[in-house]
Amino acid sequence: MSDTVGGLLSIALLLALLAVAYVPVGDYMARVFTGTRHSRVERRLYQIAGVDPATEQSPASYAVSVVAFSLVSIAVLMAILMGQSALPMSRDLPGMPLWMSSNTAVSFVTNTNWQSYAGESTLGFTAQMAGLAVQNFLSAAVGIAVAVALIRGFARVRDGSVGNFWVDLTRGTLRILLPIAFVGAVVLVAGGVVQSFSDSTMSTLAGHPQELTGGPVASQEAIKELGNNGGGFFNANSAHPLENPTAFTNLIEIFLMLLLPVALTRTLGTMLGNRRQGLAVLGAMTALWSVSLAVTTWAEAGARSAAGQAAGAAMEGKETRFGEWASALFAVVTTGTSTGAVNTAHDSLTPTGGGAVLVNMMLGEVIPGGVGAGIYGILVMAILAVFVAGLMVGRTPELLGKKIGARQMTYVALYTLATPALVLVGAGIAISRGSTADAMGNPGGHGFSEVLYAYTSAANNNGSAFGGLTVTSDFFQITLALAMLLGRLVPIVLVLLLAGSLARQGKVPVTSGTLPTHTPLFVGMLVGVVVIMTGLTYFPALALGPIAEALA
Repeated sequence: MSDTVGGLLSIALLLALLAVAYVPVGDYMARVFTGTRHSRVERRLYQIAGVDPATEQSPASYAVSVVAFSLVSIAVLMAILMGQSALPMSRDLPGMPLWMSSNTAVSFVTNTNWQSYAGESTLGFTAQMAGLAVQNFLSAAVGIAVAVALIRGFARVRDGSVGNFWVDLTRGTLRILLPIAFVGAVVLVAGGVVQSFSDSTMSTLAGHPQELTGGPVASQEAIKELGNNGGGFFNANSAHPLENPTAFTNLIEIFLMLLLPVALTRTLGTMLGNRRQGLAVLGAMTALWSVSLAVTTWAEAGARSAAGQAAGAAMEGKETRFGEWASALFAVVTTGTSTGAVNTAHDSLTPTGGGAVLVNMMLGEVIPGGVGAGIYGILVMAILAVFVAGLMVGRTPELLGKKIGARQMTYVALYTLATPALVLVGAGIAISRGSTADAMGNPGGHGFSEVLYAYTSAANNNGSAFGGLTVTSDFFQITLALAMLLGRLVPIVLVLLLAGSLARQGKVPVTSGTLPTHTPLFVGMLVGVVVIMTGLTYFPALALGPIAEALA
């Protein structure tokens, strides 16, 4: 079988798996967040935490809960990382330094999972499980909760509340993430991913002993992909044979990354009572994702770079277990879903391929985006699209029965400006420093791309890296942590305030002048708005990096 046929079959199988899971998983999540009954375990947790599950919160109270929970989580995780030498199963490893621990704690709490350390030589098993894996669940549950709050904003009429954050957080963790991650971990173990509580000594082919780091890898790998976290147990992440040993596990990991972001579009349509709207959102995401996959695969499989042409294949930085097709697919999915896991070195991608995955993050990671973040991100862009349409025809813009006025557009404008500001200002400051040249792995346009990629990944809460940039200095630890924290919390607060402003409105009746937002016409307009906004914002920076390198 040729690489092309194998690659196309893998993509077809992936889409088939997603199609089978789309309706049941999406409708199940809708039932989770619209049901009124609480399980015995949930009631006990609410009792311990002093939470009244029957009490709903205003948007401001919901936002305060999210921010407070995130800040406390950062402090707790920092304590675990810095004090891991006193924990059981520490593997005799010392605690993390202050700035590295703060960067790592912010990274995992914000669902970014940017890593400036090698996991197998830095962290013990308890820190991995009780620290990082726990935040993999909780940070993903926070994203789902915020998305559900925005959906409620569209669904509710003259209501000042958007739900209860603590209830949404608990249900998202216990009813959605835990059971699916458990099944995913079992499948990965069956596929050869390691799950143990000790290191092992093996004999090499030459007969010499070699110690292999073991650990609870599969359990962390499952939620790493399912929750769009991306932080690897090993430094090589999903390129490591103990994290991702075969083409089968590679496909399962890709499926887990896409499962919840894709299914949440069905949840959107079900909770709104308008499933065509969910399909329209999925259509816009799919169109952008398909273009990105086609461009990246064309660039990588065709060896369209000077080095690739000289070698006859663009295999530098790629695992021979996967090849160009599976590597390109993984790269597009991980940067389009805010996951950040990698099975290939993005620094070794061709200029066009590297530029494409960089653009995936700059799009706001709405193709289909992170767990929860993709839904609220695309809805914000849909509001912008109907606003532009309203300007074109001279009508007050409406979306899903809610008028889009000055207050809503203020939140949307701030949302669309927040992340690009963090990316461009952070990259600009870093490039202006003389010491940054020593941290870059390559000179010229490729080196600039490494820096731009780092701040794009951090501010968009992706977590992947080009790999050529050394980010262990205090400057990068602090500035990237700030980009991750602000890139997560500022958009969330704005989304929740937007949800509240929508929930307080009444429903606008549908008339002959109402713009239908479930049609191919609107899908095309939404895609155009996303692309144009990204181009206007980032084209000058892209011209200095991947575009210049590709043209050279």
